Amino acid sequence: MDDQRRQLFSEALLQKLFPPERANQFFEALFGDPEEGAYDIFLVYRWFDEERGLIRLDFELRQRPGRCLACHLTYGLPEVFARHPVINVSGLVEKLNRQLDGLRITGWRLGPTEELGPATHAVPLWLEVTEV
Repeated sequence: MDDQRRQLFSEALLQKLFPPERANQFFEALFGDPEEGAYDIFLVYRWFDEERGLIRLDFELRQRPGRCLACHLTYGLPEVFARHPVINVSGLVEKLNRQLDGLRITGWRLGPTEELGPATHAVPLWLEVTEV
């Protein structure tokens, strides 16, 4: 992947598209109090397989201090994230599509939650892309 495409997935852009405060909004909607959340949510670029036309981003769940990530049911999150209006995966994919110069997203799906470590889990966001 050339540097121009790599810039499409910069940390600054991903934070603009999915700001860190979205986690508090998510927990406010779920529990009525953002302080009830056990983790923060970050959108992270993992890789782009141009040959297969597949991009992997992750919703990375990072345990908050004094909280227990393992105690929360993170394994049901793909289904919740797929339809929750605060997470708004469809809207996020639309915004990403506008950023992809020379590419078009033709489909997306969320993968099962993965444990990256005791204090970090990830919900993969798979993007299918084609060149335009």
